[in-house]
Amino acid sequence: MSRVFIIVLDSCGIGEMPDAASFGDAGANTLKSCSTDPGFDLSNMKQLGLFNIDGIDYLEGVSDPKGAFARLAERSNGKDTTIGHWEIAGVYSPKALPTYPDGFPDEVIDEFKRLTGRGVLCNKPYSGTVVINEYGDEHMRTGDLIVYTSADSVFQIAAHEDIVPVEQLYEYCQTARDMLKGEHAVGRVIARPFIGTSGAYTRTPRRHDFSLLPPSVTMLDQLQAAGLDVISVGKIRDIFAGKGITESNPTTGNPDGIDKTIAIMDRDFEGLCFVNLVDTDMIYGHRRDIPGYAGALTYFDKKLPIMLDKLRPDDYLMITADHGCDPGYMKTTDHTREYIPFLMAGERVRKGNRGTGDTFADIGATVLDIFGIKPEFSGKSML
Repeated sequence: MSRVFIIVLDSCGIGEMPDAASFGDAGANTLKSCSTDPGFDLSNMKQLGLFNIDGIDYLEGVSDPKGAFARLAERSNGKDTTIGHWEIAGVYSPKALPTYPDGFPDEVIDEFKRLTGRGVLCNKPYSGTVVINEYGDEHMRTGDLIVYTSADSVFQIAAHEDIVPVEQLYEYCQTARDMLKGEHAVGRVIARPFIGTSGAYTRTPRRHDFSLLPPSVTMLDQLQAAGLDVISVGKIRDIFAGKGITESNPTTGNPDGIDKTIAIMDRDFEGLCFVNLVDTDMIYGHRRDIPGYAGALTYFDKKLPIMLDKLRPDDYLMITADHGCDPGYMKTTDHTREYIPFLMAGERVRKGNRGTGDTFADIGATVLDIFGIKPEFSGKSML
């Protein structure tokens, strides 16, 4: 009875892809930027082969890596969370999801106002922590919803929990999700509840993402159809809109996600536990915080031996990312178009370099191969 654990270190890219310049990301390298911080210490992932991956020539590898390792390129036309996770699971996105650098068009905002019966504030790309403090007082006075976007394909709605109860905010987000189709089919509608008083508003952990349904069969669907467990930790369920998920475990941040993953490793199940650790991206990458990002990676690395010790003889542990978000790349606060790392550990793993794969979907193909399932998408197993 095999168990597979995929841990996505959200946005931990390992260097620019050949087409990075066309995305405005020439020279980006998330891991390299993090490695400049004095507190950076990934000794355990180093032993698995992280620094032996193709292209990581700025860090010293080991002579006898304890795991399998690879560098994977993104085949899809994008660099965001939804597209990256979908490709890991076997879905290619030849067309980038829509973004709104100038805010949403009038027809979108007007229809949203009509459907919710509330006014709208902001309607611009904004930092989520800044927007609530710049528009929070007006929101408190008027009850108008703070709608904003980012460089990602997102429609975000912020509201104070005393003005708009969280469940009502979720209803507004579902309204937006149902409305945003066709040319305006953004990757995610995100509820951003906050609390506090003027000058000191803070977001709460009750964020909720309302994602597009994946347009084709995923690794998760195939596992579920075979009667296997598909357990999500963090925002995985939201990214896949619940499709193919048999159990969901929301988290409040990386430490909580790591603790919940460790607890799941003590359980009996057969199938996949798919984990997203979001803090590296959401809290540190977009805010261009090198020490914070390096610290979050180091925290995970220090917990890794606990996970490795809990692996059973037929288990596999995979560590990867979904895109880049270089905290040292000051041209933008957007995600960056980068290769992602892939590490695999377990007693049955054939150690060594798997080279450079041409799609994130090699991960999904590998998972299915472990369970003897032929993928319904193109991807190469790395077993």
